[in-house]
Amino acid sequence: MIKIEQFLQQVFNGITLGSIYALVALGYTMVYGIIKLINFAHGGIYMIGAYVGYFCMTFLKIGFFPSLLSAMTICTLLGVTIEKIAYKPLRNATRIAALITAIGVSLFIEYGTMFFVKADVRSYPALTGLLAQKFAVGGFNVSMLQVLILVITVALMFLLQITVKKTRIGKAMRAVSLDKDAAELMGINVNSTITFTFAIGSALAGAAGVLVGIYYTSINPLMGTMPGLKAFIAAVFGGIGLIPGAMIGGYFIGMVEVMVSGYGNSMYRDAVVFGILILVLIVKPAGLLGKNTREKV
Repeated sequence: MIKIEQFLQQVFNGITLGSIYALVALGYTMVYGIIKLINFAHGGIYMIGAYVGYFCMTFLKIGFFPSLLSAMTICTLLGVTIEKIAYKPLRNATRIAALITAIGVSLFIEYGTMFFVKADVRSYPALTGLLAQKFAVGGFNVSMLQVLILVITVALMFLLQITVKKTRIGKAMRAVSLDKDAAELMGINVNSTITFTFAIGSALAGAAGVLVGIYYTSINPLMGTMPGLKAFIAAVFGGIGLIPGAMIGGYFIGMVEVMVSGYGNSMYRDAVVFGILILVLIVKPAGLLGKNTREKV
């Protein structure tokens, strides 16, 4: 018989993990919504964010929040640089060429980082003070770190929604997403809009990298591969190209992974997640919130 306290503990753990997946999935879905590119280099940017946070907290001895902002800033610059160097020249190329380039950039970031920092696993410094506190709620344990991850994720998602719905650049993003050529005819700077989209997505990935570092306490140069793929699955599940879909997908995948680990076998959690991807592509290829569209030939 499943104890309610144990179940609630797993639910909260799933929400925490899902928050991180949702942040990474937002980067995938935003870039795909604008230029129809699956940016597999996103997992590498997420890993760089984790290392920047580690460097700031370990060697520069600065606090968590300055480290988080530093990681988001560095990842923003990295994302913009990648877009300018690797993706912009392929703007009018075939999708398969852009996809292969994205995979190549991902491998370049991962193994380039491994060359400089080596393959050793690094441990994040232990949190102290209020962030190290734990308390009981209704029979299950909650850490202030989990609460912090949830609060930061919700705050960043809220700011993203405000940016997309209420600001001038957000309207430009939506216009380019609907019809790039028409948006350009209306005077919208398409190149700047695409660059801004990469910047936001990369900043969110950097934040997710730092949150993972403090949550799991260890990082390595290849840490972005599997979470990056799972975040992509989350984006596909919710409806790739749709911001609410990425949020829903991230929390769903996080919940599934935790439940399989808690009530089944942790060795099967990855298989279950990829099984969900296959099922979604068979049953509803457009995702949970997506609409099936027919392409004219």
